[in-house]
Amino acid sequence: MPRMIFVNLPVADLPRARTFYEALGFTHNPAFSDAGGACMVFSETIYVMLLTHAKWQGFTTRPICPAGSSEVSLALSCDDKAEVNRLVDAGALCGGKADVNPPEDHGFMFQRTIADPDGHIWEPFWMDAAMDSENTAAATA
Repeated sequence: MPRMIFVNLPVADLPRARTFYEALGFTHNPAFSDAGGACMVFSETIYVMLLTHAKWQGFTTRPICPAGSSEVSLALSCDDKAEVNRLVDAGALCGGKADVNPPEDHGFMFQRTIADPDGHIWEPFWMDAAMDSENTAAATA
C-alpha cells in the first residue's frame, strides 16, 4: 500500500477554505468531514484536512502561526507549466494570493507560489522528467 500524507491546516473560515481548495482541484470527502473540519482529496495519497481554529486547538496547545509568518511550504507536482499557472490563477480567483514569492523558471523546472486564504504556502511546480531521470542516474552511479 502506498504511503499517504494528510496535511492538517488551521483555517479561520472553513467554507472559504473549501472553496479555495476546490478551485485547485481538490475534492471534498464528506465521510471524513464535520462542522469543524473538511477533508480535501488531491489524489489517492494526498489529503488536506482543513480544521477550524477551535478544532485545531483540540490537537495542540501550541499557538497558530500569526498571519504573515512562515511555517511550511508545500510543493505540489504538476504535469506541465500550464497546470502550474492554472492552479495559481484559479486559487487567486478564490481568495488566495498569487506569487507571494517570485515565479522561478529554470528551463527544466518552473514553479509559482500561492498563499491560501489563511496564508499557507503552496508551490505548484513542473519539472522535466528527463532531467529528473538524469539526476537520479548520476546520483546512483
